[in-house]
Amino acid sequence: MTPEKIYLIDSSIYVFRAWFTVPNHIVNQDNEPVNAVYGFVDFVHQFLKQTQAKHIAFAFDESLSTSFRNQLYPEYKANREPAPQELKRQFVYCRELLQASGLFETAQPKYEADDIIGTLARQMRRRGHPITIVTSDKDLAQLIFKNDILWNFAKGQRHSIPQIRKQFGVDPSQIADQLAIAGDKTDNIEGAPGIGMATAAKLLNQFSSLEELLSNCAEISSMNIRGAKRIQGLIEDHQEHLLLYKKLTTIYCDIDFSDDISLERKPPDFPTLEKLFDKLGFSKYRRERWLSVLGA
Repeated sequence: MTPEKIYLIDSSIYVFRAWFTVPNHIVNQDNEPVNAVYGFVDFVHQFLKQTQAKHIAFAFDESLSTSFRNQLYPEYKANREPAPQELKRQFVYCRELLQASGLFETAQPKYEADDIIGTLARQMRRRGHPITIVTSDKDLAQLIFKNDILWNFAKGQRHSIPQIRKQFGVDPSQIADQLAIAGDKTDNIEGAPGIGMATAAKLLNQFSSLEELLSNCAEISSMNIRGAKRIQGLIEDHQEHLLLYKKLTTIYCDIDFSDDISLERKPPDFPTLEKLFDKLGFSKYRRERWLSVLGA
């Protein structure tokens, strides 16, 4: 019997997207904005209807400032504005709706959604399940192994190792190194100034990892790349920083989840769902549509 496909969803992205794209005049009975909830629910409905997924996990980011990366590097993601209270409240509604629908969801104060997805992918892969990671975040490409898929659902793009290699110029296992060298502006990681993703890829095609690159710095100046001597100087000047940056860009895949954790869909909690429908001001059509995708 072929093991069930596992879907791991980088959920916060889809809540944020709805917050910015769905009109904020959509409010509940208490006149609170619920636009992000409506947009997220529409995404989940479309996803479940299209995939008929039986094993699925929704991973959320709990905080911008409490992960282990903030302890290593206080500037990590310091360029991002914290979510407003109106959005934080909607995140709670999204998670409550998933729980009541029998869908596995989780967040961790010390770890990001990426780390949750990485850990679950490792656990489920060991059980023989093929993995599909649903996200538009390039960082998660480092988690893709043979038989896995990285799916940008909104764009309909499914990438396996060959497509990732073509996009980044390196193997998935080298992407954390590449981001450490080139930097990642979205996460406020500087990298080596003046070295971009393409040059970082050339370095990693010559040296398999950041550690090997740093051990062979003297050889960079003789490489057939533009500005090789300058690049060698930049790498040498930023060695300690680059090793720190790799700790930030590497997804942690060893969160202490139970060995028998199950991502299988469970029966919905209908009384709780009805209360949430009322609180969120769901129309009869929206309620019936959501229940239908749950098989109710």
